Amino acid sequence: MSGACNLPGNCLTTAMGILPHTSIEDALDLALTLDIPFWPQLPKYSFNEDMYVQISEHFPGIVVDEKNLRVRLDLDAFYEELPAYAEKMEDRSYLELSPGYSAALGAFLERDLSKHRAIRGQSIGPVSFGLKITDRNMMPVIYFDEVRDFLFDFIARKLNAQYDQLKAKNENSFVWVDEPGLEIIFGSFTGYSSDRAKRDYRAFLESVRGPQGVHLCGNPDWSFLLGMDLDILSVDTFGWGHIFTRYHDEVIAFLKRGGIISWGIVPTLTGEIDAQTVDGVVQRLESLWDYLAGEGADKKLILERAWLAPARCCLVNADGAASVEKAFGVLREVSGRIREKYGLE
Repeated sequence: MSGACNLPGNCLTTAMGILPHTSIEDALDLALTLDIPFWPQLPKYSFNEDMYVQISEHFPGIVVDEKNLRVRLDLDAFYEELPAYAEKMEDRSYLELSPGYSAALGAFLERDLSKHRAIRGQSIGPVSFGLKITDRNMMPVIYFDEVRDFLFDFIARKLNAQYDQLKAKNENSFVWVDEPGLEIIFGSFTGYSSDRAKRDYRAFLESVRGPQGVHLCGNPDWSFLLGMDLDILSVDTFGWGHIFTRYHDEVIAFLKRGGIISWGIVPTLTGEIDAQTVDGVVQRLESLWDYLAGEGADKKLILERAWLAPARCCLVNADGAASVEKAFGVLREVSGRIREKYGLE
């Protein structure tokens, strides 16, 4: 692990990167209400804010089709553009997100971020990018050996450039990756084996500076991630906590190594958040922790190595940002309730 032990736990609040807002300032103001704020990705503001498009800036051979809202790789152009990329790949400013690909990052960095216990950035991860982006024949690029090796290195470099920007504003900074694709690599239909994925991912994490974290809203083989040399694991425990905690031996070992679990416990869908109370969310969360404690986990350690978060990002609510903002409010109350109960800082 690279440094999660230096990050505060104690049920501080954070959230995933995507917000449904179309106003940059409103999105920033919401993100900054959390203990560990983040710069928001705003796909409803611009297609370039889509996490797959966002990371693709300067990726050789990438074709962004704004009309049809899709991204693909032109393999011929990939090889043609590689030499030009290689000339600039050591230039950090070339790898930083430009304002055209992230309207919020620059505005976030202009705020006073020194007072926060930590700050965070995010990016789509290499497995998800490699499975989502295809060539003209609809073949995921992760199946092309040279492209796969390149994209793992490319995304690591982009993460490091972002990390340096954040660290200049707050010493306790990190960038985690969003990896929905890790849920599907274990399916029988995919030719990207879990053994190969483990090797690739370990090498990828070793090349990323700062605390290393992964977020996903799905339900993968949790042994895969809990066995990685991760500092932070962000989980939709509202939806999948009953399964995640069944990996109790791996979870306990992860916590003992100093890992932080971000417990995504507050739903963001309108129907789900409207049906919740602060008491109900607290009870749901504590039932997961009590189960782990019954399997041998130290409750104090769980609390010390915990963050609290919304369960997932949400762009589909008919009320725009209202339900997500309500979820953030419930999250802050849940955190306050638990921190007061257990005397956490």
